[in-house]
Amino acid sequence: MTTLWLITDNKPGHRSQLQGLAQALAARTTVETHWIDTPAGLAAFGHWLTGRFPPGAALPDPDLILVAGHRTHLAGLATRRARGGKLIALMRPSLPLGWFDLCVIPQHDAPPARANVIATRGVLNTARPSPEREADKGLFLIGGPSKHHGWDTPGLLAQIDAILAATPAMRWTLTTSRRTPADTESALLALRDRGVNVRPVRDTAPGWAMEQVARSAQAWVTEDSVSMVYESLTAGAATGLLAVPRLGETRITAGVAELQREGFVTPFADWQRTGRLSTPPERLAEADRVAEAVLAQFGA
Repeated sequence: MTTLWLITDNKPGHRSQLQGLAQALAARTTVETHWIDTPAGLAAFGHWLTGRFPPGAALPDPDLILVAGHRTHLAGLATRRARGGKLIALMRPSLPLGWFDLCVIPQHDAPPARANVIATRGVLNTARPSPEREADKGLFLIGGPSKHHGWDTPGLLAQIDAILAATPAMRWTLTTSRRTPADTESALLALRDRGVNVRPVRDTAPGWAMEQVARSAQAWVTEDSVSMVYESLTAGAATGLLAVPRLGETRITAGVAELQREGFVTPFADWQRTGRLSTPPERLAEADRVAEAVLAQFGA
């Protein structure tokens, strides 16, 4: 039995990473999983100083402590000092890498080559292929402006219009994100008149989009939505990128460009020229790969 403590700040993206690795570990060994809300920074520092971790007082000692998000790092260190276990940080920590037993860092964050670092394609997630994948099912995943990307509603609608016109036999579903501007969402709702199942994010349950992408043969993702790009690839869908304006070249855009060069994703402009989405050279299964490395390294 491997006891996991998952220390969370409850941000959906961070929870997804923790859950993704926990699920991959559970598929390979017997685990007992405990979720713990991270205490505030000053409280976590106090726990570390005293060598006690009250939030986990009633729990069995952890074999593995998983943290994701800067607010969880001190709590993870306090947990290890108080109760033992191996401390694993998902994403590049704000504290020195040597303070953690293992750091799982996306390639776009330029992780150093060292024994306690595993570089991954994107962040870990819970996506898995579904045996119910349907060849005529497609999905649009729409993001919004970010610190790396601007936004162009007319340009986005023109791309979606071209895809719909070229794929009359496909059954399309579309969902938005919390970043999608209100005027964009209003325009997208009009696609219901063309048979698109438009589901704004506020009308979906947690995990709904992940279920949809797992059952879809194709997924078109706005290129600002990097996490959804990796989720689509992990689910095994042929993945296209809807172009949105870039605010310069950043580590995030460089990571997406690398996916393009290696044939994992198809930019809209390339699809327009060829009429097809490329088949990825392999399905991404980073949570599985990391889980196997964790079990090999720590023997949990």
